[in-house]
Amino acid sequence: MEEQQIRVGITHGDINGVGYEVILKTFADTRITELCTPVIYGSSKIAAYHRKSLELPQVNMNIINQAEDAQGNRVNIINCVDEEVKVELAKPTPAAGEAAYQALEAAVKDLKRGVIDVLVTAPINKHTIQNETFRFPGHTEYLGKSLGDQEEKALMILMTESLRVALVTGHIPLPEVPSQISQEKIVDKLVVFNQALKQDFNIIKPRIAVLSLNPHAGDSGLLGNEEETIIIPAIQEAEKQGVLSFGPYAADGFFGSDMFERFDGVLAMYHDQGLIPFKTLSMENGVNYTAGLSVVRTSPAHGTAYDIAGQNLASEESFRQAIYSSLDIYRNRKIYKKATAHPLRKQYFDKGGDNEKLDLTQEEADTI
Repeated sequence: MEEQQIRVGITHGDINGVGYEVILKTFADTRITELCTPVIYGSSKIAAYHRKSLELPQVNMNIINQAEDAQGNRVNIINCVDEEVKVELAKPTPAAGEAAYQALEAAVKDLKRGVIDVLVTAPINKHTIQNETFRFPGHTEYLGKSLGDQEEKALMILMTESLRVALVTGHIPLPEVPSQISQEKIVDKLVVFNQALKQDFNIIKPRIAVLSLNPHAGDSGLLGNEEETIIIPAIQEAEKQGVLSFGPYAADGFFGSDMFERFDGVLAMYHDQGLIPFKTLSMENGVNYTAGLSVVRTSPAHGTAYDIAGQNLASEESFRQAIYSSLDIYRNRKIYKKATAHPLRKQYFDKGGDNEKLDLTQEEADTI
């Protein structure tokens, strides 16, 4: 029996940014619909406006009323926003924020219903999308809450094939970072990161580097004591829980010496500490992945890019990689679930008895 294609829900993001540009450029290559069934949550009218304004190649879209009607080998689109909303390229407007929210809300509802398999989000403007329901600093926090209080498990990972950077703290003001760094939080993030590397990236024994909070890793307390009092104890505690983590490393030397190439993942203390080196190294093809959730969600590593919106200058590479990554992670999760669903039973001979063969469960055998 032929396996059904993975249904990829795609939100159009901020309609005044480069969201539709990268979406349309991606699906101008018809081969991508051989790999998945895309379902865009947005507006066929707005999509057509962007295509004509940018003089992009034609992308034939199959307009559907619900995700269940999506057809394979087609680019499907659900009209879920006000058709009369005005597009004002390169401008942050309340109307664009509302359109972004409506598409996201519709996609998440379908994700929870199980009629799409993964979610890929185009960039939003974190200010204009705010409303009575959306009071979050970004997609990561919104999804954690919307999917049933998974906020504490939600972990932002910026990734390429060879570099994965996760964050202890996300979209918060820099002065608040030190107060948000705790041993418990670092351990929790390391445990989630470790599990994601196993089940989502098929790495059997992940090695995670942990960055310091202070310059030069605190210089033995001269430049701060968080390394000695919080981060090192967290690494030690995580080890007790089966996490192979190392550090803390000063961020500048760690990335400057290419030490990151020795690890499967890097845990940064705050947003810019991890994302500046990541985007310097991998801006073109980087992907933002929300680990720790019950569902798979990715997005391009860039934002709305108002500075180039409407100029046909945006690269679709990051968005394309976000789709590929969502497919890979979805398949890896299925493989991991199948592989760990029924652990092998340990068998051994009782040396002190009559060598009768005993058959034990994994839990029973581990206690011997």
